[in-house]
Amino acid sequence: MSFSKEVKDELSRQLNPARHCMIAEIAAVISLCGRVLINDKDCITLKIHTENITVARKYFTLIKKTFNINTEISIRQNSYLKMSKMYTLSIGSHEDAVRILKATKLIDDSMEIGENLSSINNLVIQNVCCKRAFIRGAFLASGSISDPEKTYHFEIVAPNEDKAIQLRDIIHSFSVDAKIVIRKKYYVVYVKDGSQIVDLLNIMEAHVALMNLENVRILKEMRNSINRQVNCEAANINKTVMAASKQLDDIRYLKNTVGLSELAEGLEEIAELRLEYPESSLKELGALLNPPIGKSGVNHRLRKLSILADNLREQKEEGNYGNKENID
Repeated sequence: MSFSKEVKDELSRQLNPARHCMIAEIAAVISLCGRVLINDKDCITLKIHTENITVARKYFTLIKKTFNINTEISIRQNSYLKMSKMYTLSIGSHEDAVRILKATKLIDDSMEIGENLSSINNLVIQNVCCKRAFIRGAFLASGSISDPEKTYHFEIVAPNEDKAIQLRDIIHSFSVDAKIVIRKKYYVVYVKDGSQIVDLLNIMEAHVALMNLENVRILKEMRNSINRQVNCEAANINKTVMAASKQLDDIRYLKNTVGLSELAEGLEEIAELRLEYPESSLKELGALLNPPIGKSGVNHRLRKLSILADNLREQKEEGNYGNKENID
């Protein structure tokens, strides 16, 4: 079972006892995947189309508990996907359909239906608890969430820009930074930040899914932290090895050109130690000196050796290399 289906299964069992919250959730489902049909006698039929049996079951339960109306359910094969089924929930009674549409504020007292079943700026989603229910209904109707093991992505697909903006603004009211992108002919409200997706699951009251996602996030963060430490240590080791290799090349160059005996006493001593102990750290080299010196002192002397070697290379290239002289 996908993580998205797990979340929807959990939300399908989430029933808020408050009637106003149930109405807000019904409003979201109808707004995003509902249709209103009006026949030649001006009688209204309300239909919900969904490929998700979880949504169909939840909508049926909400209508029954909120309005005590039985919904007719029909199932047919999806014409595009043979393995998928389309569930249609119908309320054929004109009076029942009007009751639901009025309660969800999708129709006014003059029997005018909002364009595209719009629920913009209505009283159904004024309370914080009702906003939670509306987001939950919207996610059930046309939302999805990716497997957190792979990536963090939460989205709800809206059929038009107004509904997408409304949904985004409701999510913003909970301090979650949702954005909108156009995908083909639809408007997609999405969130990509893992911690904010956790907040959204909490808002929708999908607490089991929230804990599962948090567990995945903790493991991923631990793995990322370990990988960063390993990469950092590997980079440091590589840097140290390259620096030691450069030091050895410079010391050998000095030995083969001017000779180590021509170096100042402190430089000669550290050069000989580096040749003798090529894999030792700066601290270990410093401890071998008499008297011992610290890492910074060893690093300073080795740096002077490198500068001397580089200067000699430049002089040789310019043809100015002359007699050996004491170098300090």
